[in-house]
Order: sequence, then structure tokens, then C-alpha cells
Amino acid sequence: MLKKLIFLGAILMIVSCNNSNDFFLTGNVSGLKKGKLYLQRVDDTTLVTLDSLEVSGDPEFAFEAQIKEPQVLYLNLEKKDGSDYDDRILFFAEPGEMTLTTSLKNFERQAAITGSENQLKLDEYKKMIMKFNDQNLDLIKKSFEAQQQANEDSLVFYDKKMQNLVRRKYLYTVNFALNNKNLEVAPYLAVSEIFDANVKYLDTIYNALESNIRKSKYGKTLKGFIKERKNTDKHPENVEVAKQKEVPMEVDSIE
Repeated sequence: MLKKLIFLGAILMIVSCNNSNDFFLTGNVSGLKKGKLYLQRVDDTTLVTLDSLEVSGDPEFAFEAQIKEPQVLYLNLEKKDGSDYDDRILFFAEPGEMTLTTSLKNFERQAAITGSENQLKLDEYKKMIMKFNDQNLDLIKKSFEAQQQANEDSLVFYDKKMQNLVRRKYLYTVNFALNNKNLEVAPYLAVSEIFDANVKYLDTIYNALESNIRKSKYGKTLKGFIKERKNTDKHPENVEVAKQKEVPMEVDSIE
């Protein structure tokens, strides 16, 4: 009880002197007895630790960091249970207070995160993408079975189904970004999920973003990426390669 009172007192002290860039993450990892938790982010291509905590008996944690704007962070678990792998949870942090609860057994899959509007939308997006992925796995299985049976007609049929599923997945992402143009999650999904789509669709997303989102970390990243893609496509030797990588989509198909 005393330990919990000290823990809550520390949080209250932190919150009482916060500013607009302060970020606080509290929560617990059910079942975790011993290990180390890291609050991290990626700067360029380097994983940077913002805060860390040794866990010894008490599964509760509290992290503090300075973030200027909503951005993707990671909660990384370094376990001391003989396991030869670590676990990492990606989440969309926002300045202010957030909570994250999960379990040792299902560290990533059981994570419940509150306190971020961008995270709510990211969770919504991931649920739909999981459905697309499940359909894709089912089609891969059927395609493999058709290959085993040397059924060329079925192979062609399932190949077309998989291509159509990819188009639907990309269309959903474009539509989702357009419907959430007031949030940083929109440009983030554009650069992380559909970077190889036809550049005009990336342009459509960027141009639809609200002005403050264009100036955000991921808005700037999207702008720079679009510029790079357009410059690459200007060179004749890259045109065919670019066309092969782009996923064709019809705007009229977006509902």
C-alpha cells in the first residue's frame, strides 16, 4: 500500500508542474515480475531511449518525456525470464497524460491504450487492416492448394483476388487518411502504409491535410517523400521501375 501511495504521489507531483510539451505514460504489465521497460522513439533511423525503468516485483510503471507534438513512440520490454526475444508496443503518443495496460503473456496484442485521439484512430485502422490480412492469408492458402493441384485456372483466379485485395486495402487507407485530415495519424499512415502507391494519391492526402497537420512531423515527412518520388519519376531510367511499384487505384472507387 505504501509503495502505491508513493507511486501516486510521484505522478501527482509530475502533473502539477507540467507544461504543454510534457508527456506522461502510466500503466502496468500484468504478470511481469522482473525486467526492464523502455520508452523509445525513432530519430531518423536510430532508436532513442527517452526513459527507462527496472521492474522488480511491481508491474506498475510511470514514464515522463518531452514531446513537442503527437508522434509514434514505443514501449519496449526487456524480459529477464530466459526468453530469447523482447517485445515492443507501438503507440501514438500525444503531449499530456496517457495510460497503457497489458500483460506479460500477450504484451503487444493485449495492450490497451487511452489518452490519445490519434491512438484511437490508429486502433480503428488496425482492426480493419487485420481483416484484410486475414483475407489475404486465406487466399494464400487457397492459392497454394491450387498450385499443389496444378490448377492453372484457380491460380489465376486467386492471384486476381489477391491483387484486388491489395487495391482495396490501399483504397481504404487513402480514404481513412482523408477522413482524418485533422489528425497526425493521416500523414503517418500515408508514409508508413502506402508509400508505394501512385504519387498522385499521396498528393491528394497531403493537399487535404489541415494546415497545422501539414506542419507536423509526419506532414513534413509526407511532403518530403512526395517531392522525392516526383524527382525520381522525372528520370527516364526510373519511370518503368516506379510504374511497377505503384499500386493503381481509382479515386471513384473510394467510398
